[in-house]
Amino acid sequence: MNISTNQSVETRLLQLKNSFSGEIYTDKTTRLLYSTDASAYREYPLAVVVPKNSIDLKKIIAFADANSCSVIPRGAGTSLAGQVVGKGIVVDISRFMNKILEVNQQESWIRVEPGVVLEEMNILLAEKGLFFGPETSTANRCSIAGMVGNNACGLHSLEYGSTRDHLLSVKTILSDGSEVEFGALSKAEYDKKCELNSLEGEIYKNLNKLLSNKDNANEIIDNFPNSTIPRRNTGYAIDLLLDSNAFGNSDKKINLSNIIAGSEGTLAFITEIKLNLVPLPSPHKALVCAHFPKLEDSFEANLVALAHHPTAVELMDKTILDLTKGNIEQRKNRFFIDGDPDAVLMIEFVESSEKELEKKVKAVIKDLKKSNLGYSFPIIKNADITKVWNLRKAGLGVLSNLPGDAKPVSVIEDSSVKPEDMSNYIADLQLLFDKYHVKCVYHAHIATGELHLRPILNLKDKKDVEIFHDLAEDAARVVKKYNGSLSGEHGDGRLRGEFIPIMIGEKNYEFLKQIKASWDPKSVFNPGKIVDTPKMNTSLRFEPGEKIKEIETIFDFSKTGGYIRATEKCNGSGDCRKTEAIGGTMCPSYMATRDEHNTPRARANILREFVSNSTKENPFDHKEVYDILDTCVSCKGCKSECPSSVDITKLKAEFMQHYYDKHGIPLRTRAIAYISDINRLGSIIPSVTNFFMSNVLTSQLAKKMLGFAPKRSIPLLYKITLRAWANTNLRKLNPKNSIKKVYLFADEFTQFNDTEIGIKAIKLLTSMGYEVELPKHTVSGRTFLSKGLVRSAKKIVNKNIDYLKDIISQETPLLGIEPSGILAFRDEYPDLAEDRNKEAAEYLAKTSLLIEEFFVNEVEKGNISADMFTTELQHMKLHGHCQQKAVASTEPTKKMLSLPKNYSVEEIPSGCCGM
Repeated sequence: MNISTNQSVETRLLQLKNSFSGEIYTDKTTRLLYSTDASAYREYPLAVVVPKNSIDLKKIIAFADANSCSVIPRGAGTSLAGQVVGKGIVVDISRFMNKILEVNQQESWIRVEPGVVLEEMNILLAEKGLFFGPETSTANRCSIAGMVGNNACGLHSLEYGSTRDHLLSVKTILSDGSEVEFGALSKAEYDKKCELNSLEGEIYKNLNKLLSNKDNANEIIDNFPNSTIPRRNTGYAIDLLLDSNAFGNSDKKINLSNIIAGSEGTLAFITEIKLNLVPLPSPHKALVCAHFPKLEDSFEANLVALAHHPTAVELMDKTILDLTKGNIEQRKNRFFIDGDPDAVLMIEFVESSEKELEKKVKAVIKDLKKSNLGYSFPIIKNADITKVWNLRKAGLGVLSNLPGDAKPVSVIEDSSVKPEDMSNYIADLQLLFDKYHVKCVYHAHIATGELHLRPILNLKDKKDVEIFHDLAEDAARVVKKYNGSLSGEHGDGRLRGEFIPIMIGEKNYEFLKQIKASWDPKSVFNPGKIVDTPKMNTSLRFEPGEKIKEIETIFDFSKTGGYIRATEKCNGSGDCRKTEAIGGTMCPSYMATRDEHNTPRARANILREFVSNSTKENPFDHKEVYDILDTCVSCKGCKSECPSSVDITKLKAEFMQHYYDKHGIPLRTRAIAYISDINRLGSIIPSVTNFFMSNVLTSQLAKKMLGFAPKRSIPLLYKITLRAWANTNLRKLNPKNSIKKVYLFADEFTQFNDTEIGIKAIKLLTSMGYEVELPKHTVSGRTFLSKGLVRSAKKIVNKNIDYLKDIISQETPLLGIEPSGILAFRDEYPDLAEDRNKEAAEYLAKTSLLIEEFFVNEVEKGNISADMFTTELQHMKLHGHCQQKAVASTEPTKKMLSLPKNYSVEEIPSGCCGM
């Protein structure tokens, strides 16, 4: 793991801190975190800076120019072609430069800083009846500057085109530090720009010299991708500039922001963006989800659908559909899947009226059936549409759930051709896949001729790394055969830059190099992307041929192929960077700080880098990893909301145990883990314990000793334990002729602190006709798991399995009140059970229920009904438990609370800890 740096440059960077408003990092950990993005590439940057304003940007650009190093702009780091990976100074604009500057509702435009998140922006604009049309699958975390850099499109590009189509102007800093705005110009204004004696003037002069030449213009027109293909983003968009008032008969104003769109940060640094906005779409909307027994049928069906003028047509193939079954969050979004299709087309219509909508929906289904295409056509409306699109958007992330080291890799996933050519194009590519003996995954934007094709390759294997390159080169020639675009929306970057000469010819490629040289003479901005790129199968995330280290663990990681592979499931897609404005549980520490260091992605990256490359006897003995993991609150949001199902909570717990083996267990950690033992002693005389815990002097002293925050209150004890109350009252409460017997788990929190809730649960169950018994068991182990004392947790787990395995069944289930306690049986117990208890643990996982899950099951069986409850009017707001959301669902809670005739409930759109 060689991440050496130029000491003199590092020293000068640190000196720059004194006059820098933002943050400058040269430490090993931060550089590792920014060494990857969502691509297959990894390069250790010289440093990472987080600027607060354009003044900071000018300083860092001047520094790079003076010290012969480069600047790499970075937003959410979701690039799939390695655009934000490199050896220069990574400049993260997402944390501070994310303000919305101005909205002009009358003229339908918005001005924003580069780090604004698309979905956050659209939430604000919705109040004004407007939104930004291009919608990427990364909308909940991608930055607007990143969308400009890649000329992003998204699933509605059929209707709204690409980012470039809505880009009015950009303010930038050029490589010489000058601030320049690029926007639409009249011919006279353009001519004046060409007369400027500055770098801006040189840019216009060189462009004028290049494109005014008729031979050059013809070369571009003849060899650039077909202009009728909407998704074309190969190289710099000089073909579009030809169609302007400066170089032809067109009345379109020349706008150099058109060339900045898709330039991947290689020409200038964006400081402000002005975008065109469009009206919110009509509420009359529906999806026809056509199911096909053969993938090939979907290509023909796409053409049938396009004849009906839909607003979107998206494809998911069987591989991706199957992988969504293994993700907790996406399983909920599969509600419309009928049988086991080889492919599904999601065809969207938005019409001015419900009548017109019904007409379109019926017509497309009729034509598909008439063509003998498809076997099922569920129609999706209202809130369910969002669920379907969320399933489609999860496509990239769930691919990491494919077992083994061979994964669907980004290589030809961004190429686009005319939809009419799709069948022949795919047939030609299939010949390539057969030639290299690889399988491929298909999904995404079939309507606009761009399918994300991902061949399954093992980039840890030297042979597959060579195939990675050769297949990419051969595929580029196939795309060229159909005059398509090698890059549609994900950009050239490190991945496709090598093959641009194949796509547009050597002469045009030289034109691109001239463009780069005129804008950025010293190659300050993001070198090695688009032009002069290294070989595409170098600087990969994994070292080809290097064996994966097998590490002995306490948790069973066999399902992921071991601990290291569990960390490798993170593909860098950055789903964990969504914010509190967007909702969901993942990730509270990132939501609070907006700092990459606090993302699950950072935690997975740092674990992979340090643990897999460790030369220590204890590979977990790394303080750098401890510091990154320490901010994880173990909410488990990542387990369900990460499409790749990366369970950082589990990875953290395992790490902490081994780290404590070397460094000892802190007093604060022991106090939390063993809180039940402390409460057990305190419950002998709870009133005395509560006095000391609530007294200002004694409680502050205790918190200071244990390292708790001064404002945090210490949970008080109830006057009696749940078991003591049950021993006195259960016999008289249990019905003589019960419906069935249930066992109630007296978790450590209900036993000592929230006992009233346990008492009410018992009274509720018995009053409805159920016999309740508190079985013999110990604590759930949750406090030990949350603090990383996994060995102690494992003993607890197996003790509880021994206690319960012979009495818990489908007929006599184990019910729990506290989600994190009872759900441990479903989540951690199977992975901590000894071999002799594996089968019993799996059975307990199926028969251990939240009390509301049991309640809803019994309602469905007819054992519980609304007429058993009050008719009083009541409206409730529910804050769902984070681990319940992650491992189970809050749906049963909402159903239970709304069973009484006049009860209603709404779930607060909160994450963990009330965020």
